[in-house]
Amino acid sequence: MGTPLRGYAMSIVVRRMTMDDLDGVMLVEVDSFLTPWSRSAFEEELSQNRLARYLVAVDNGAVIGYAGTWLVINEAHVTNVAVSGQRRREGLGRLLMEKLMDLSRDSGMDSMTLEVRVSNEAARQLYQQLGFVEAGLRKNYYSETKEDALILWREQL
Repeated sequence: MGTPLRGYAMSIVVRRMTMDDLDGVMLVEVDSFLTPWSRSAFEEELSQNRLARYLVAVDNGAVIGYAGTWLVINEAHVTNVAVSGQRRREGLGRLLMEKLMDLSRDSGMDSMTLEVRVSNEAARQLYQQLGFVEAGLRKNYYSETKEDALILWREQL
């Protein structure tokens, strides 16, 4: 089990995601994305993708957020970050990203990259505060809306 974190309610714990978390993860997933990942996609990430690492934020036994990354050579590629709609604006996205960055650094990664919707101002502001900088644009990256994605990098973890 993970440990409670400074500055957050003592009941919030961030730890590695397990198969037992997937019911809660799926609730957060469908609450967060227009085109949610399937349960089988998460199952495959946890059981078959040796590059994947996923964390969950849990409050009193309920999954309230999660984040994932792939560890490739010396860089971490963030696959997804999501927080339950009713728990947004509490700093949980920052908490998950900080823990994902710690995990990546502890795993020998030097840098981290991710894509974010151009329109997602809140996420863009968070990533900027965490030291990420714009490195490019992926046109029409999000298939459901044809929205562009900014490519962000953080060179030093």
